Amino acid sequence: MNMSKSYDVIVFGATSFVGQILSRYLAGQPEGTLRWAMAARSQTKLDALRAELGVDVPLLIADASDEASLKALCAQTKVIASTVGPYALYGEPLVRACVEAGTDYCDLTGEIQWASRMIKRYEAQAKASGARIVHCCGFDSIPSDLGVHFLQRQAEASLGEPCNSVKMRVYKMRGGASGGTVASLMNAVKEAAADPAVRREMADPYAICPDDGAKRVRQPNVQGVQFDADFKRWVGPFVMATVNTRVVHRSHALQGHPWGEGFTYDEAMCTGVGAKGALAAGVMAAGIAGVMVGSAFSPTRALLGKVLPAPGEGPSPEEQENGFYDLRFIGRTASGQSMTVKVVGDKDPGYGSTGKMLAQAAMCLAFDTPKADFAGGFWTPASLMGDRLQQRLSEHAGLSFQRLI
Repeated sequence: MNMSKSYDVIVFGATSFVGQILSRYLAGQPEGTLRWAMAARSQTKLDALRAELGVDVPLLIADASDEASLKALCAQTKVIASTVGPYALYGEPLVRACVEAGTDYCDLTGEIQWASRMIKRYEAQAKASGARIVHCCGFDSIPSDLGVHFLQRQAEASLGEPCNSVKMRVYKMRGGASGGTVASLMNAVKEAAADPAVRREMADPYAICPDDGAKRVRQPNVQGVQFDADFKRWVGPFVMATVNTRVVHRSHALQGHPWGEGFTYDEAMCTGVGAKGALAAGVMAAGIAGVMVGSAFSPTRALLGKVLPAPGEGPSPEEQENGFYDLRFIGRTASGQSMTVKVVGDKDPGYGSTGKMLAQAAMCLAFDTPKADFAGGFWTPASLMGDRLQQRLSEHAGLSFQRLI
C-alpha cells in the first residue's frame, strides 16, 4: 500500500444525485477499512451532506474547471471516483489531471463519444504515468461487461471453448431515470446532430476498440420490434445497448480477442409475450426514437427539458430500494454448444445499484489491483478487474452471477 497518499478514494461530485448515494454507501463501510474523502465545489453542500451521513469524513473543495484544485485532489489519493457529468461537458480536466499525476480514476459515463476522445488524447500518457482510467463503472456498463466475462469463464470451464456469439436481454427491470442521465443523453445526441464524425463514431460498434488490425464483423443491432426465439418473447431496443456493446467489444480487444475475431454481441429488452408484448416493444422503440430525434433539435430539446427530470432530480429513496434488474445472457460456441447465465441486481439499476458498483470498482482499484501488476492505460471494468470485481460485487453490492443452463 502506498502510504504517501492520504486517501484510498476521493468521491468527486459528492453532492450530486449519484454522488450522495455513493457517499452514503461508503459511509457504511466498516470503520478503519477505507480512507476516503468527499470533494465538491460547494462547502455548504458538503457540510450538509457530512452532517446527514453522521461520519467524520474529510471535505475537499474542488471544481471541474479549476485545474489547480484537481491536481491537488490527485496528489492526495490513490483513486478518484467521479460522478460529475455530463462528462463531455465537465469531465476532461479531471481525466487529464489523473493521467498527468498517475492517479487511478473511475466514473459513470455512458457517453461513448467522450470516452473515445479521452482514449485518443490521453492513452499514451496514461500508459507512461501508470494511471488506470476506467470509464463506465455503473449500470452502464458493469453488468453487461462482467456478465459476458462470467459467461465466458463458465463456457471455457465446462464447454471447453468460449462463446463466439453472445446476446443479452433485459429480462426484467424496475427503475427510474435521473436528470444527470437525461442531460448526458441529450448532450450526446446534440453532439451527434452537429457533427457527422460523431454520428459515425456513435454508430460504430468498435468505436472505442484499439486499432490493432483485428477483423471487424457486422454486429447485430435490435432497433425495432423483434420476436426472440431463444427467450420466446418480444423484444425492443435497449437504450443503453449503444454504450454496453462498445465496452464489451473493447474488453474483448484488450484481452487479445480470446472469444474469436468474429465475436458478436448485442442487447435488447424483453417486453413480454403475445400481442401485448409486441405492442409494448413497438411503443418502446417509438419512444426511444422520439427522444433521440427530439434531442437533436433546439426547440424540441428545450421542450423535453421541461418534461424530463432536471439535473439533481431522480428516483426517490423508496424507488431506489424497490428497484431491481434481471439480465439474461445466451452464448453459443463455434461448435454449436450453448450456455445461459443471469446477472441480477437488488436495487434501482441506475442509482441504488450504480452507486454500489462505482464504490466497489474504486475500492477494487485501490486495494486489489496493484500498479506493479496492472499497467496504466484506459481499461474496461472486465479487462482490468474481472474476477476480483465480480467477487466484490457479489459479496458487497447486491449483484449475483448465476449459470442457468
